[in-house]
Formats: sequence, C-alpha cells, structure tokens
Amino acid sequence: MPKYRSAPLAISTMPPGIPNIVGNEAAERFSFYGMRGILVAFMVGYLHLMGSVLGEEMTDPEARERFHAFVSWVYFFPIIGAFLSDAFLGKYRTIIWLSIVYCVGHFCLALMGTVGEPETMMNLGLILIAIGSGGIKPCVSAHVGDQFGKTNSHLITKIFNYFYFSINVGAFIAHLLTPWLLKWYGPHWAFGVPGVLMALATLFFWMGRNKFAHVPAAGLKPLMQIVFSKEGGFALLKLSIIYVFVLVFWALFDQTGSSWVLQAGDMNRQFLGIDWLPSQVQSINPLLVLIFIPLFAQVIYPAIDKVFTLTPLRKICIGLFVMAIAFALVSWTQERIDAGETPSIGWQFLAYILLTASEIMVSIVALEFSYTQAPNAMKSVVMGVFFLSVSFGNKLTEFVNHSIQVKDPIATASEKYAALSEEEKAKEKVEVRFAGFDKKENTDDDIIVTFKKGGVRHRVDFSGTEIIDEAVARLEKAAEKKNAVPSPEEAKALLSDLKDPWGNELVYTRVTRINARVLSMGPDGEVMTPWDQGATISLDLESDEEDDKEKGFFQDLVTPDKAWLDVRKRELGVGEKDEDETGNSYFVGGQATLEGAAYFWFFTKLMGGAAIAFVFVVIFYRTKEYLHEEVSADEAVDEATAR
Repeated sequence: MPKYRSAPLAISTMPPGIPNIVGNEAAERFSFYGMRGILVAFMVGYLHLMGSVLGEEMTDPEARERFHAFVSWVYFFPIIGAFLSDAFLGKYRTIIWLSIVYCVGHFCLALMGTVGEPETMMNLGLILIAIGSGGIKPCVSAHVGDQFGKTNSHLITKIFNYFYFSINVGAFIAHLLTPWLLKWYGPHWAFGVPGVLMALATLFFWMGRNKFAHVPAAGLKPLMQIVFSKEGGFALLKLSIIYVFVLVFWALFDQTGSSWVLQAGDMNRQFLGIDWLPSQVQSINPLLVLIFIPLFAQVIYPAIDKVFTLTPLRKICIGLFVMAIAFALVSWTQERIDAGETPSIGWQFLAYILLTASEIMVSIVALEFSYTQAPNAMKSVVMGVFFLSVSFGNKLTEFVNHSIQVKDPIATASEKYAALSEEEKAKEKVEVRFAGFDKKENTDDDIIVTFKKGGVRHRVDFSGTEIIDEAVARLEKAAEKKNAVPSPEEAKALLSDLKDPWGNELVYTRVTRINARVLSMGPDGEVMTPWDQGATISLDLESDEEDDKEKGFFQDLVTPDKAWLDVRKRELGVGEKDEDETGNSYFVGGQATLEGAAYFWFFTKLMGGAAIAFVFVVIFYRTKEYLHEEVSADEAVDEATAR
C-alpha cells in the first residue's frame, strides 16, 4: 500500500491538494443535485410511463414522502461512513470506494425503463446513491479540515467558504441543465449526465492522492474510547442540543426540492425574461449562495458585529428566524394560489433570497462550528452526527407527508392489470374489480377500473359515477366561460340540487385557478376517508404548440420538436380518449388531509417555535475548540522517508 503524509504541513498558505478537493466537490454536487432536483418531477410525471405497461401516477404527497425518505437516508449514511473512515479505512479510501458505489447508483437510474422494472431500478439506484453520497459526506468535510494545522488555521473559514462555493457552482449548473434534459431528452439523459459527472469527480479526487494529508484511522477501539469518553461524549451531547434545532431548519430547507417545485408548477413562471421550468427555479438558491458568501463575510457580518458580537450560535439563531419568514412568504403565496390566482414566480424568488440568507447563517456556520468543537480523533464522527440532523429533519417531513395521505383502495389497479395473463391483456378492454365499503366483491358498491389494451386506464366506475359525471359537466361548462374553475361560492350554486346515492351534498375544492376536485363523501358519509368518490378537473389553457415553445432556461439551445413526455405518451396511447373514457381523473380515496396553504403554514409555525426556543441555547451554551497539531515541511519529508 502506498505511503502518504499523515499530518498537515506547517505552512501559512493554502495546503496542496485543495484544488482537487474543491474540483471534486463541484462535480460531485452537480451529480447529486442534478438527479435530486428532478426527482419529484420525475416521480409525479414520468415514472408511471417508463414501463411497457402504464403504471399508476404518483400523488404529490407520496412523491414528497419518497423524496424526503431518500434525502433522509442520504444524510443517515454519513454516520456509517464516519465510523468506517475513523475506525478502519481512513477518509481517503472511504471516499474512493463509496464513490464507486455512488456511480453505480446513477447508472441504475439512467437504465430505468430499459432493464428490469422501472420502480425497482429507481429504488435500487436511490439506495446506492444514498449509501455512496451519504457515506462520503462527513469524510469529505473532515478531509478538508485535515489539510490544516495551527499555522494556517486562520484559513479554515476561508476554505469552508470556498468548499461551499464549489458545491453551489455544481448545484447551480445542475438545477438549470437537468430539468431541461428531462423535459426534452427524457430520464435516461437527465439521470445519465449526472452519473458521468460523478465518475469524473471520482477520477479528479484520485488524481490528488499524493498531495493530501492522509490522517490515519484511529482504529475501532481508540475511536470507541474517545466517543464514549467523558470528553467525547460531552462534546457530542453539547452539539446534539444544537442539532435538535438545526434539524427543523432542514425539514423546511430541503422542501425546495419537493413542495416548492410543486408550487412553482401552479405559478406564472415567466420572470426576468425567462420561461422557467418548475425544477429550474431551484437554481436561484446556489446562485444566491455564490453572491451571499462574500456579501455576508465582508459586509453583513462586520456591520452586525459593530452592534453586538456575532458568535456562531447567534448567527444560527438569526438564520432560524429568517427561515420562518421565508416559509411564511411561500405560505402566503400558496394562499393566493388556493384562492384561484396565478402569482408570479417572482414571489418564490423572493422567498429564495430569505431562505438562502438563512442557509448561510445556519448550514455553513453549523458545519464549521461542528468541526471546531469535535475532538481531533472523532472529527468524521461529529461530521456524521451533524448530517444526522439533516436526516432527521427530512425524516420529519417524510413522516408528515406519510401521515396526511388518505388510503387509496384502488392504488394497486395497475399492478392487478399487469398480473393478468397475456390472453386477458390482449382484449380491447379489461375490468379490474375492487371490493367497496362493505369489503365484499360482486356487490353494488364495488369499484371497477377498466383498462384499454396496453394498460392505459380507461374508466373508473363506482356507486356515485353518474352524479359525479353530471357535476363535472356543469363545472367544466362554467369554467370554459372564464378560463378558470368556479369559485367555491359559484360551485355551491351550480351543484346545490345534486345529491350522492347516500343523500349527501357533493364536496367541491378549488385547488388552483385551473384545477379543482368534486367528490361524494361515499357510503361512510365522511370526507377525507378511503371511500370518498370523485373526480379532478383540469383546464388545458395552452395548446401543444404553445407548450412546445416553453424551453425553459435553455430555450435558445437546439431542442427536439416535441418534448420527451409528449412522444412517450403518444407511444403508450395516453390521452387518446373515446366518449365514455374517464381515465385517471376519477378517484376513490387517495387525498391529503393537509394540503395547500395549510401544509406550508404548519412548517412555518414549527420553524418559528424552534427559533424562539433556540434563543435560550445561545444564552447558556459554552464552546470549546479542538485543532490538529502540525508538522514542518522537513519533518514531513523525514516521516515519509521513515515509512
């Protein structure tokens, strides 16, 4: 095994190897944020089209749940990577080996629809990416710090800013490019390009192996001794108090990749002379980080310091309050959408300014603070525990989205169709029957899903189908007159004489200006249960020709004549309706008990409460710094020779 320098050089300048670390991080972050940025859009609009048979469309709450489950696992594996690094392999070898796992995960995503079952390949790819990306996170951050000794320790803050700068360069480009690739060239290219960048990131990091300080693994026993020592345990306990509050920050921050993307789809996305794709709006965050890092370091922090001493914990506290304000703004924006308006995406851009300011004060500061407060023998472990705060924050958001979903009794309809014999699927139309409220099949309240040849859902029939058909016809007729779905007051007047088979009035909800939902409470007479029966109404205000002009941020680049989604739907026969078809617009159950503005306000209040409580942490917390010893250049040569 090659022998490397095991301690930082006693120099006052930047350590050698830093360009390899920063360059690697930029490429690796492109790969991660590229696939992460389009994941929700892919799950909602593309995944069900990837197989030979049309699958079930994923609902918004389910997509949010699965997105945050993935992010939670990404930030859980750092603690595993940290122990693997500090106890056995060391940081460098841990990064190299797990980066290969990372690359294989991207490869699985790029192959969806060509090898195996699409959802299985997606899950496998996400698991491997979570292991690879998560496992290297604490090692990369700690590996940066390992390059510094006491002589150049004054540069640690600067390099962590550079480090974060490189992350956001990669993220900015990825958030612009991959949504455009997804729309026009499809999932194979959109997931494949980030995979190529991850492979290049791994190669570039390997090329710097002879320039790095390779701090050796302490071994399992010494690591356990320091972790469970009074000093190590107390350091972790103190930092964990900080992380309890920081996890709430992450529960909100990472929703820029889920709920904020879905909200952007309901807004007027023409802004700054650009037609933004919903997933591209995320690019404003890394762009603002590039601007805010020097702005905060050179202007804002010095200005505040003149008023009162700005400690790391005070920065974090201010950042938590700013995050609450950012989410209050998107909550207010969602209220306007719920009321039938189409607000400008500029309001979300303004929220991103606040969110990014919060990120500068919470994320960067907490990362640097964690490193300085960790005993030297457990730097990676503490980095891993820091990332657990991100994991638990996303786990909180995952839990909320799981809890608000109402069970869908016909969610397995496509699976039942796919399990039929080839002879059955060869028929022009095939019925799949589900037991209704009485839990007995072949009774009057059965739910019947009809498929056309090829797996395209044709109809959904239930006890209240006829009355829902009449309600939809009235609502659509009224909507055509003003290019907007009726208001709740207008709908009430339109539907006042209609009753469902159980004698109950219909329930109408306007979701956006062009989307609404009308339902019967079903045989149980209660809303938001698995037995609600209804339909969604969606107005198509743009022609296909107009939609093809929406190129997103890269509209001036050469693009195909048709978006990948349009071509794929045509191949599967999606959208080719006959006069008795209801397709996916009809539903049974499957709603969300917390939606619209209420969803955003829930998290806003949670963040506000956490920020207020953190004030007491600022008052009573006591800090203690740990930094590595260093060697001179001559001593480094002597050490290498001795080895």
